[in-house]
Amino acid sequence: MAEAPAASDATERTQELDELNALESLLAPDFQAIAVSAAHVCGTPIALVNLVAEDRQYVKGRAGTDLTGMNPPVPFCEHTVAGRRTLEVADARADPRFRDDPIVTDPPRVRSYTGTPMITSQGNALGTVCVMDHRPHRLDAAQHQALRTLATHAVTLIELHGRAHQAEEVVRRLHALQQLKNQFLRNVNHELRTPLTAIRSYLELVREGGLDEATEKHFLQVVERNGDRMLRLVDMMLLMASLNAQTATFTPARVDLSGLARQAVELSGPAARLKGLSLNLHALGRVEVWADTEQLCTALLQVLDNAIKFTSRGGAIDVVVTAGPEPEVEVHDTGIGVESDDLRRVFDDFYRTPQAEEQAAQGTGIGLSIVEKIMEMHGGSARMESEPHEGACIHLTLPAPRGGPTVPGPAGGRVAADEAGSGPEYQKKK
Repeated sequence: MAEAPAASDATERTQELDELNALESLLAPDFQAIAVSAAHVCGTPIALVNLVAEDRQYVKGRAGTDLTGMNPPVPFCEHTVAGRRTLEVADARADPRFRDDPIVTDPPRVRSYTGTPMITSQGNALGTVCVMDHRPHRLDAAQHQALRTLATHAVTLIELHGRAHQAEEVVRRLHALQQLKNQFLRNVNHELRTPLTAIRSYLELVREGGLDEATEKHFLQVVERNGDRMLRLVDMMLLMASLNAQTATFTPARVDLSGLARQAVELSGPAARLKGLSLNLHALGRVEVWADTEQLCTALLQVLDNAIKFTSRGGAIDVVVTAGPEPEVEVHDTGIGVESDDLRRVFDDFYRTPQAEEQAAQGTGIGLSIVEKIMEMHGGSARMESEPHEGACIHLTLPAPRGGPTVPGPAGGRVAADEAGSGPEYQKKK
């Protein structure tokens, strides 16, 4: 038995089968009807409509057999797909390519085969419409034409079903996106209205007068704090828009990742102390990366803000900088964690986890999305590992600096947000 020739479009075929969702539903009525018609027109006891992908054959329609799939595929069909034209074997026992194959020597003891490839509009041969007999058999011209017509009909159905599935998926995604946008608008409305209401109320009290100097100063500080909150939100939305439009400034240079992480930890220290959190940096030396200092610092601050927001009072946040082939910052927290189903969505635009909604946590769902976009701008990546109620770890990975690997520097040690060198030693999570 000779091996089937390798199909030139094997990779493209598998990809298109996946795009068309063709392998999700097998033995569909439409394809069953095509198989029955092929057997009837060609006067054979067996007919198949089948797809070939990744060394396996999938049956979409059948007549005269209970086959649902074969691994490896029937050699006749492999040859048909590879040859991309009709294959007719009048007597398999007389053909050295097939005479020793189990499908010929053992039940169902196929003696003759005729198959036509199903070639899509993209030019990939997805599979075959074929007929088989237990005796030597040769089709006439009319039967050959009928088989080609049925193969064309079958591949058209596959493409139509695939496009329908893609359209349904697009509608589903648009609906989900609309829901996210609606949620985003509600969140923005809340995030803007709350500080605006506070600003207006405190300014009215100040304008009415009669306040002692200390109270008036306190009220003005509240106004300033809420104004800063609004400004940060506007800045975030503008940054999100520029990242999506790929117009954000990007001026990379050699940067010490450890120093940048230390700066972010120091800036986040007051917020951590306000919640009684332990915030520690673990960076053993200088780690050089090729990065835009301002953008990367923004990403680090967003990740730290997220960790602080979802870590309960008394918890801990550890920032770990590692060198290696790909420099990385890991931010571990002991917060509420994220369900596994939500992990793939936490970096989506406007997405907020159910836990964030339940806790009515501040935010618009764009923080981690901004982080991912900034990392992609650098040629790096962002990912999260988490278990519910067991905290989360966000990994920010960057490429090594241009012109060489990471350059080690003097030992940097660990810096805590509240006091340098304080706090327990941290063991990196595996």
